[in-house]
Amino acid sequence: MKHLLDRAGRRALSAARIVGPPTLPTVHRWALVAVAVNVLITVTGAAVRVTGSGLGCPTWPRCTPESFIPRAHDEISPINMAIEFGNRLLSFVVLIIALGCLFAALRLLPRRRDLVLLAWVQPIGVAFQGVWGGLVVRSALNPVTVSVHFLVSIGMTAAAYALYARSRRYEGPEPPVRREVRALAWALLASTFVLVVAGVVVTGTGPHSGDEMASRFGFDIETVARIHADIAYVTVGLTFALAFAFHLTGASGRARKAAWTLLAVEAAQGLVGYVQYFTGVPAALVNLHVLGAALVWVCALRVLFATRPYVPAEPTGTSGTGDADRLDSAPAAPAAPAAPASTVHA
Repeated sequence: MKHLLDRAGRRALSAARIVGPPTLPTVHRWALVAVAVNVLITVTGAAVRVTGSGLGCPTWPRCTPESFIPRAHDEISPINMAIEFGNRLLSFVVLIIALGCLFAALRLLPRRRDLVLLAWVQPIGVAFQGVWGGLVVRSALNPVTVSVHFLVSIGMTAAAYALYARSRRYEGPEPPVRREVRALAWALLASTFVLVVAGVVVTGTGPHSGDEMASRFGFDIETVARIHADIAYVTVGLTFALAFAFHLTGASGRARKAAWTLLAVEAAQGLVGYVQYFTGVPAALVNLHVLGAALVWVCALRVLFATRPYVPAEPTGTSGTGDADRLDSAPAAPAAPAAPASTVHA
C-alpha cells in the first residue's frame, strides 16, 4: 500500500509540474490565437452581410421562433440560415479563446496587472457582442447597430494584439525610438482607425446591407467613397513617412520591417478597393476588402508596438504593480534582458 501511495504521489507531483502556472510564452500564444479568431469573426460577419444572410436567423437568441438551431422556414433560404447560424457558433470559439487568455493571465506568476486587464477585455467583449448581436437582429440590421458590432470587434482585436505584444519576450536590447517618431506612430494608428470607420460608413451606405429589409445610411455613396479614399492616402503617406523616419533614426530591424509590411498590405488593400469600385462592388471583393481592413489594422498595431521601449521579459516584483506595469517608462536599453529569449516573436 505504501508503495502504491508513493507512486501516486510521484505521479501527482509530475502532473502538477506539467500543468503548473502558465509562462509568458503561454499568454503570448493565447493572445496570438485571440487576434486570429477576432479577425476571423470580423471577416465571417462581413460574409453574412454580402451573402444577404443578416436575418438568416430572424430571432435572437433563438435562430427561429421555435428553435435555437436552424429549422426549415418558408421565408428564409436554408443557405442563408446556415451562414448566419455558423457565424453565431463561431462566437463560442471566440469565447473559449477569450477565457483561455484570461485564465492564462490570471495564473501567471508573478501576476502582471497590465496583462490581466487586457485579458479581461476578451470575455467582456464577447458578452457585449452577444447582447449587441440581438439588438442588431431586432433592429432589422440598422446600419448604426451593425457598424458598432464591427467596431467592437476591431477594439477586441486591438486589445488582443496589445496582450500579444506586451507578453512578448525580447531577445535583447534594441535601439531606442525617438519620442517624435513614436508620436508619428500614434498618428498613424489614429489615421488607420479613422480609415476603418470611414470604410464602415461606406459599407453601410453601399448595396450590401445584409438583407432586403435592412435600412442604409442616407449618404451619397460617391462622396463617402471619395472621403474614404482621401483618408487612405493620408494613412499611406504617414506609413511611408514613418518607415523613412525609422531608417533615418536607426530604429530596430523589427520596427522597419513592421512599417514596410504595413505599406505592402495597404497597397494590396488599395488595389482591391479600386477594383471593387470600378467593377460594381461585387460581394466577393467586399469580403476580401474587409479582410484587408482587419489586416491593415493589425499591421498598424504592430508598427506602434514596435516603437515601445525595450523592457525585461519578466516582471521583477510579485504584486503585479511593479516594473511590468510601467512598460513605457522603462529604460530604453538595459545591460541585459531579464529572461531568456522565447521562440515566439512579434
